[in-house]
Amino acid sequence: MIGFSYEKLNLTMRDLTMRDVEDHLPSGRPGSTASLVRARVEAGGERFWHHTDFADLPPQAVALALSRLTQEGVLTRARKGLYYRPRPTVLGLSVPAASAVAARAVAAPLHPAGLTAGAMLGFSTQNPSTLEYATSATDPPRVPVNAHFYVRRPATRRGLDAEEGALLEFLRDRGSASDLSPDETVRRLVRLLNDRDRFGRLAEAALEEPPRVRAILGALGEELGLDDTLLAPLRASLNPLSRFDFGALRGLRFADRWQAK
Repeated sequence: MIGFSYEKLNLTMRDLTMRDVEDHLPSGRPGSTASLVRARVEAGGERFWHHTDFADLPPQAVALALSRLTQEGVLTRARKGLYYRPRPTVLGLSVPAASAVAARAVAAPLHPAGLTAGAMLGFSTQNPSTLEYATSATDPPRVPVNAHFYVRRPATRRGLDAEEGALLEFLRDRGSASDLSPDETVRRLVRLLNDRDRFGRLAEAALEEPPRVRAILGALGEELGLDDTLLAPLRASLNPLSRFDFGALRGLRFADRWQAK
């Protein structure tokens, strides 16, 4: 517990303000909540902190400790309930990227989309004025950030890292974010997918994606020489009477076998 008594201070709950509690919080006593929070924050380096990172400590005391660290400049408040521990740089203290703050504001991962995905994956050197992200969350993060969010992407993406999610977005857009030639685009995609475990994760996640994504991914898998263990579920998920627009990826060697228009 915090280690002080309201009775001992002769204060009632009605009389107590946050400042009163902070003034009497034993922040320097070894083992106190405040000292434990401070020690973890200082040892953690540059990163975000949330109340849930201290689930083993009393919530009210954690809130007060984080508030005090913010007042002292040890932390900065990124948004309600979210704190950031900066690091010194030659230009002063670091500040969190707006996209990183946004990522912490949703319950599901954010994956680069559109031109943002193309730039991240090396298909484009453009720096879009408005960032684009996709998430399986039902609502976009409510933070002031210059970005567009695509919501309600399949929940199967939750286990993918940022690059893998960006690859699915790139395929969803039929490679339209690439500044490379069609042949160079295919070669780069093959390099990015040339890992059986990665392809397996994407193939599993793609079963909930639009059919064109499954078809394009299947054609890329055949380009890589992967076996039916990975490709059969993708093929079985496609309506054999349908044809799919591969866009800039129509030049894939096995596009016709995967029902490209």
